[in-house]
Amino acid sequence: MADVSIIGAGNMGQAIASVVGKGGSSVEKFDESDADKPASGHIVILAVPYPAVDEVLRQRGDQLAGKIVVDITNPVDFDTFDSLTVPADSSAAAQIAAKLPNSRVLKAFNTTFAGTLAAGTVGPLTTTVLIAGDDADAKAALAGLITSGGLKVIDAGTLKRAREMEAMGFLQIALAASEKIPWTGGFGIIA
Repeated sequence: MADVSIIGAGNMGQAIASVVGKGGSSVEKFDESDADKPASGHIVILAVPYPAVDEVLRQRGDQLAGKIVVDITNPVDFDTFDSLTVPADSSAAAQIAAKLPNSRVLKAFNTTFAGTLAAGTVGPLTTTVLIAGDDADAKAALAGLITSGGLKVIDAGTLKRAREMEAMGFLQIALAASEKIPWTGGFGIIA
């Protein structure tokens, strides 16, 4: 079992807390009013919109040193829904990792909607969470949390794969925003 801090109290933060709690780990949740409360979990999940990440890192950067930090964001241009807002050779996760050199940054949860995390299924399939990162032990720790909560995990590779994961998340969001798929649907993986 692990101690997990989830920064962000929206739908994704609540759904991730539910998964982690099902696995028996302790979860502390933070919303905007908890900016002065330190995150004590050794796994910290950034369940905030990408534009809010810099402020979270400004407030909490020092306390994230030595921790596993999980970026769930999709840096989508929400005004147009036509592009990602990070350079083509980068990712939100890579930018976060550069700002947190003493943390072990992972990308996960960004290719699933809150509804499929909470339900544990995408259609008839068990929800699968993709994880990318450069630290094998950190990925194994996060994978253990997820699988103990009843979901599947696929190691998507190094943190460089975060770019493709963000593109996949962007596509899924764009499809849902244009009502081509429901927000309770999404991509399923048969492995």
